[in-house]
This record gives sequence, structure tokens and C-alpha cells, in this order.
Amino acid sequence: MNMLLLLQAVFLGIVEGVTEFLPVSSTGHLIIAGDFIGFSGPLATVFEVVIQLGAILAICVLYARKLLGVAFGLASDPAARHFAIAIIIAFLPAAFFGFLLHDFIKSVLFNPAVVCASLILGGVAILAIERWRPQPRYAAIEELTPATSLKIGLFQCLAMVPGVSRSGATILGALLLGVERKTAAEFSFFLAIPTMLGATVLDLWKSRHLLDADDSAVIAVGFVAAFVSAIFVVRWLVAFVSRHSFVAFGWYRILFGAALAGYFWAL
Repeated sequence: MNMLLLLQAVFLGIVEGVTEFLPVSSTGHLIIAGDFIGFSGPLATVFEVVIQLGAILAICVLYARKLLGVAFGLASDPAARHFAIAIIIAFLPAAFFGFLLHDFIKSVLFNPAVVCASLILGGVAILAIERWRPQPRYAAIEELTPATSLKIGLFQCLAMVPGVSRSGATILGALLLGVERKTAAEFSFFLAIPTMLGATVLDLWKSRHLLDADDSAVIAVGFVAAFVSAIFVVRWLVAFVSRHSFVAFGWYRILFGAALAGYFWAL
């Protein structure tokens, strides 16, 4: 077994788990990280898809009580139904546009130049939104109107551009629509479950010819690394946004994007 390949899998799994739910773009970081360590080819294509499931599983584990409560309460609890409807409505735009634009996005936009530009512009957006966002009107997901949920879902579609960040687009969109910061982060977590699961299934289907049983160990290692690191990051992020703004992430995106642009320009 190739030990270097396993170490690369651990590294990229951690990158996925750490960045998936932060407003910094996991896809952008995976593209850059994979480029730096030379992790490419058919294995990389499948690997980067499957390890997202590790991050999804982390949310399912951390919020198992909430998710089970919603599932068992759909028939009798109006709050559970409202929660489920809000997530479904917010998911629909990404399901529609993701299926429609999947091939174009993968073939045209997945490159370092797009990632660098998206990181910088996204950082500027974070700083602007944190400065001028309206006062919060929604303190819980169950309070969101269908129209607000749909608008958050439309914001999520911006993350189809690599480097934008799915969590960043949904969280910042929610802040602009008057959602309280912690609630915006948690809504992004829950919305990630159907969105990432749908995207992963679509990617796996389109990449099914690349699947190879010999690569299962490498993929499994990356999956576990993504799961474990996401557990820690999600817990930390919930505590962080309860006391702080997202400004630090905005500056990180700008500095990281500028550094990457300089690096690729110098090549």
C-alpha cells in the first residue's frame, strides 16, 4: 500500500472537514491543496466527491437528536413540519440549477484563477455584509417564512462557482435576510445534508466509470479524516459565531486569495 498516497488522503480529508462548513470554500481549498501536492487523476476526481459524505455524516451525528425529532414529529408537530419545509424549499434552487449546469461548472470553472477571484470577492462581501447587514428578525429556523427560505436557497446557488463557499453563500445570504448569526450557521449545516448528498450522488453517477475497488482504502481514509475534522470544526464554529462576527473569515479569504493569485502569477 502506498503510504504517501494515504498521507495525502488524510491531509485532503482534513482540508475537506475543516473547510466544508466554514465560509472559506472547501472546493476551492481542495482544488488548491490537490494541485500543491500533486493529487490528481481519476482517483482524485472520485476521492474529492466521496469524502464530502464524511462531512455530511458529521452533521447527522452532531444533530442526530434534532433530525430524529423532526422526522418523528412530522405528523404531529407543526414546528417539525415548518423546519422540514424550510429546508426543502431552500434546497430546490440548488437541485434545479445544479443539475442543469453541472457539466459546464465542472469543465469550465474548476481552475485556480476562478478560485482566487472568488475567494477575494467573497471576502469583500463578508466584510460588507457584516458592516451593513440588517437587524436580525429570525432567531430560529422554525420562524423562517417560505419566501425567506427560497431566497437563502438562491444565495446557495452562488456557491456553484468554485471558491465562493456553499456555507458562506447561505450564511451571508441569511444574514442579509435578517436571520440571527447562530441560526444562519445552523441552517447552513442542515441545508448541506440534502444539497451535498444530491451533488455527491450526481457526481458519483457521472464518475462511475472511474470507480476502482483498489482505491477503496485511500477513499476510506479520506472519508474518516473528513468526518472527524468536521465534527470538531462544526462544534467550534457554533461556539465562535455565538460571540463573534464572520469578519475574520473575510480577511482570511482576501489574504489567502491574494497570496494564491501571486503564487500562480509567478509560475
